[in-house]
Amino acid sequence: MEGYGYFTDARLEELRREVRAFAEAEVAPQVAGMEASRAVEEKLAREIARRGWIGVTIGREFGGMGLGHRAKTIIVEELARVSGAMGAMAQASQLGVAKILHFGDDEQKRHWLPAVAAGDCLPTIAVTEPQSGGHVLGMESTARREGDSYVLNGSKVFVGNSHVGDVHGVVVRTGEGSRGLSAFLVEADRPGFSLAPHTPAMGLHGFSFGELRFDECRIPVANRLGKEGQGLEVAYSSSVLYGRANLTAVSLGIHQAVVEETCAYAAAQTRYGKPLAEQPVVAQKLGQMQSRLMTARTLAYHAVHLLDLGLPCDAELMNAKVVNVESAMDSARTAMEVHAATGLSAERGLERMYRDAAHIYAPAGTSDVQWHRLAQIAVGSARGEQWSVRLAAALRQTAAVTVMSGATRSRAATGGARPLAGRSGS
Repeated sequence: MEGYGYFTDARLEELRREVRAFAEAEVAPQVAGMEASRAVEEKLAREIARRGWIGVTIGREFGGMGLGHRAKTIIVEELARVSGAMGAMAQASQLGVAKILHFGDDEQKRHWLPAVAAGDCLPTIAVTEPQSGGHVLGMESTARREGDSYVLNGSKVFVGNSHVGDVHGVVVRTGEGSRGLSAFLVEADRPGFSLAPHTPAMGLHGFSFGELRFDECRIPVANRLGKEGQGLEVAYSSSVLYGRANLTAVSLGIHQAVVEETCAYAAAQTRYGKPLAEQPVVAQKLGQMQSRLMTARTLAYHAVHLLDLGLPCDAELMNAKVVNVESAMDSARTAMEVHAATGLSAERGLERMYRDAAHIYAPAGTSDVQWHRLAQIAVGSARGEQWSVRLAAALRQTAAVTVMSGATRSRAATGGARPLAGRSGS
């Protein structure tokens, strides 16, 4: 892991070693089975959660690690290096954490955050709809107020951890226009809530990103996140501050695996009396891949370092996401060129990485969206205050607790998961 110390310290590098050891010992043996079955791997997801890693950005007062966004990036990257699916699982639950951290009231935080930190609860966030896609204001799912309850109707798609989530952060319409969206916490055992059957996709086998359905699903007013009309803020802040950083980390982990796999292959193969890696054309391709990886890593950790400090960094997060996604996909394609026909074999693992890398393109904004936003910043036409500025106080508070002693506060030795007691409104 030499050369991995960008914007980190001994405490965070120890965390990296711990997550890597777990990923190689516990996750790697499960990858072939996940690829073969293409089913949701809930057992492994729960084991990752029980180690406390989903609570990495949750403060110590709620039982979390309180280590911030750099530590979160390390965890997601190292899991994705071995399994893009498990990296995606870890990052998706972090989106669910974000909405409670920044918009939950005291009671919601006291109820849900300790359960997440202990690994007893996997949260999600659900915004995208079948007909509107990334156009948040085009959503049609609704919640109507009836006394002390809201009643939800509609559906959400491409929800990360849909089939393993315990509580879903759902943004729906309660009125007209941009102030007509509101966010709610919906427990997975609520009457009127259901899941569409899991449908495997091209890659990320073992991860679920499916459809949630609401049919007269009644929840208490106490389950509303923030004020009525704040749903757009919940959706955008989670996407900008967490989604882009999280998906950057998934891309980075996949990218690292692609480079390692390709270099190992090129070093082991002999052509014309010397290793394939020493052939000029191949060496140049390996150099290009390494250059992309180094640049992507620096941008990733620079962005989350600023985020941990509570400094303005919306542009850095956009840039980190687009560069990491594009460079991972470029390197996967280059790796296929080095492997030639061998790269098509599932035994090498490269074709899995190639498929997994493509899945990170769309969530939290496609590359076209990121470039469009960056263009607005470049020409001075960007409107509104940066999300990283709006939530700076909370981010600085998160950064402040990183002085805690010890690297991980892992819960590996706590045994089985404890039952989640007293679910709100159940």
